Amino acid sequence: MSDEKVTGSHFMGTYFDPGFVLKLSSVSKWLGWVVLAVYTIDFSVALLTMILQITRGFWTYMGFTDYATSILVTLERPFRGVVYAVVLLGISEVLKLFIDIENNTRRAARK
Repeated sequence: MSDEKVTGSHFMGTYFDPGFVLKLSSVSKWLGWVVLAVYTIDFSVALLTMILQITRGFWTYMGFTDYATSILVTLERPFRGVVYAVVLLGISEVLKLFIDIENNTRRAARK
């Protein structure tokens, strides 16, 4: 007939594949660092652009709210990137934690 390779856990009551969860955790971890790097580059370019605009005189006849808005928009970028990176790195750790909890529960049930 057909030779199908059985993948997954050896215990039939497991609802997930631990290998897939570990790969997903690894992808989430790397994606978190990539997001942090992209937002760091984005903030650097925005800050450099703002400095160039100031030195070239594009900010000469602007009002206070225009200055405040430009500065706040530029300073807000790294905070958003840090939040996204922390969430992705947290998801990576929580997925590994769930696997540990499931393994420990099975180990405790056997005793």
